[in-house]
Amino acid sequence: MSPLEVFREVRKYRAYFHSAGGGITVTGGEPLLQPRFVKELFELCHGDKIHTALDTSGCVPPAMAEEAVSQTDLVLLDLKSIDEKTHKALTGSGLAPVMRFAKWLSDIAKPAWIRHVVVPGYTDDDAMLGALADFILTLRNVELVELLPFHKLAEFKWRELGYEYELYDTEPPSPERMREIIDMFAAKGLKAR
Repeated sequence: MSPLEVFREVRKYRAYFHSAGGGITVTGGEPLLQPRFVKELFELCHGDKIHTALDTSGCVPPAMAEEAVSQTDLVLLDLKSIDEKTHKALTGSGLAPVMRFAKWLSDIAKPAWIRHVVVPGYTDDDAMLGALADFILTLRNVELVELLPFHKLAEFKWRELGYEYELYDTEPPSPERMREIIDMFAAKGLKAR
């Protein structure tokens, strides 16, 4: 679909967006692999006063993302792990591009939410979580930290595709553990939920 075709579908819900205080979020895969599409769609949305959000892993160079991000009201940046080794294990790529992207967003004062999935045995480590909070504190543009508990909803997709699901035995973190982590971030002065 073209940006205009997508916009025509989005526009049907304009009254709802305006009454609910919402808008659209472009996610993926990685939407910044199609930056021109995102830019053009968001320009159309802004013409109708529809709020725009971009959900990204931040793996692309800022130069590639600049046009799309310039038309974005809010960036939802997924930080999988602050630890290089864990990040590489989870994503197959290094952490440095994501860190550069986060710092660039801060430098241009683009409003952002940091999203982090808490996966027991991978990203549920107090030292790593503390380091993540400390890194976020260096950014001037972060409005919220969303700490998301791991869930098993994707398990069936892996099975249907014939892949081995490495997190089969991983249980979601308890509500009590999630509260502890949220409180840890709040104690450092970050708005977290």
